[in-house]
Amino acid sequence: MARRLGRNLAALVLVGALGAGAWLTRERWMHWPAGQSAGTGATDAAAPRSGGRRGRFGGGQQGPIAVLSAPAAAADVPVYVEGVGTAQAFNTVTVRPQVDGRLVEVAFQEGQDVRKGDVLARIDDRTYRAELDQAVAKQAQDQATLENAKRDLERYIALAATNSVTKQQADTQRAVVAQTQAMLQADQAAIEAAQITLGYTTITAPIDGRTGIRMIDEGNLLQAASSTGIVTISQIKPIAVLFSVPQQQLMRINKASAGGALAVDVMDDAGKVVDTGKLLVIDNQVDQTTGTVRLKATFPNEGLVLWPGAFVNARLLVDTLKGAIVVPTAAVQRGPDGAFVYLLKPDQTVAQHAITVGQQDDRQAVVTAGLAVGDRVVTTGFARLTDGAKVQVSPADQGTASADTPAVDPPAEPAKPRQHRRPRDQSAQ
Repeated sequence: MARRLGRNLAALVLVGALGAGAWLTRERWMHWPAGQSAGTGATDAAAPRSGGRRGRFGGGQQGPIAVLSAPAAAADVPVYVEGVGTAQAFNTVTVRPQVDGRLVEVAFQEGQDVRKGDVLARIDDRTYRAELDQAVAKQAQDQATLENAKRDLERYIALAATNSVTKQQADTQRAVVAQTQAMLQADQAAIEAAQITLGYTTITAPIDGRTGIRMIDEGNLLQAASSTGIVTISQIKPIAVLFSVPQQQLMRINKASAGGALAVDVMDDAGKVVDTGKLLVIDNQVDQTTGTVRLKATFPNEGLVLWPGAFVNARLLVDTLKGAIVVPTAAVQRGPDGAFVYLLKPDQTVAQHAITVGQQDDRQAVVTAGLAVGDRVVTTGFARLTDGAKVQVSPADQGTASADTPAVDPPAEPAKPRQHRRPRDQSAQ
């Protein structure tokens, strides 16, 4: 019993010693300095040196701000007036029947390009051909009557010369001849009318263009008075574009158009020019409800990039600024006092410089005052820039950063991971 009690007491002492050793080891690991080697207290060679560059929000000295720059250059800048409009067929015709009858043939395919005079459809022409034959026969009958009346007139004239008949009879016969001649003229007119009506049974394309979807099928009865057509033909090469511009631009447009036809560009959703044409007409009045004026332009549309009814973005070239000073639009900043740029100085610092902007688009801005050709302006990194800040211009081959993304400092060289030594077991000593 005493021996068992001794063994239990020894086990409790051993467990207590192990727990105390573990607690002391944990305390040493938690309280070692970051730059001390375990056990020896020497400074770890992999630890960063004091006073080195730290993170953006840490302490330490901050280096130059990495930026991109671009020079102010002289260029010829086009001046555009932009508007939104729709493409329209240059000519549109709805082909309708001009005579009644049954449609016996459809001679075109839907969506086919046709030329003026091409046969599109045919109507049953038997009734109209019979009317033409009847008019021709009537003319032949009246022609025979005229020849007989002329012979009678010759005899009456001879008899009147010998007083065998009265002159009144000769004059009456002369009137019969004239009447018969008039009937022949009426017969000729009836023949021409019958020929025209017969020609309406063959329906041809009135213009060059492209056919649409067929509105009626072969075998149906057509009526000249019906509003339903057979097909619609639209001329899309060339094509027209109608677009509206603010009325404030009307004076500039009229002045520019006095020198000749103005160029008009049509752009896609990405801003790329898809076709170029010329201004055709300026509407003769301003829409009072919108304060805009409509313009009509024509385009070759050889590639069929424009389609009737489609919405388009159009721009009208009204002027060209010769030798204007331009900078990237990303360089222009706005403040309480107006537009300004950060001007790059020879000592690699920047100065906030006020400018006057004439016009700008998403690519470049025209500076009318405040800059000279060759001045370099900052195009990125504005989030950290201040007047007089020290900057570091990135090389040209690294200047592919977006103008909307501020430049950040290059990351510091990463520190090597600390190699901690395992503490020596104090109990071993």
